Amino acid sequence: MTDRTKTRRHAALLDGAARRAGVDLQEAAIAGALPFEGIGEAMQRCMACDDPDACARWQDSVCGVLPAGADGLPGFCRNRSLMAELGRQGG
Repeated sequence: MTDRTKTRRHAALLDGAARRAGVDLQEAAIAGALPFEGIGEAMQRCMACDDPDACARWQDSVCGVLPAGADGLPGFCRNRSLMAELGRQGG
């Protein structure tokens, strides 16, 4: 997998996890709830994941926003705490 392909894949996984947690990362950055470099840091955490295939399978099994927000994200998600914090801030 090329670096570009890996980056695109993880960007999609990160965006998908955020959507399912009810979080809009770009809006959170614009609103000041997340520093702009925070999105890059979240991407780095996502790209360091040991099993992105598990994340993709999990996302395929979930429709829409999770009723539990970020608490519904899988325990292996490296951005779960970020999503929870942004969810509490309304991000």
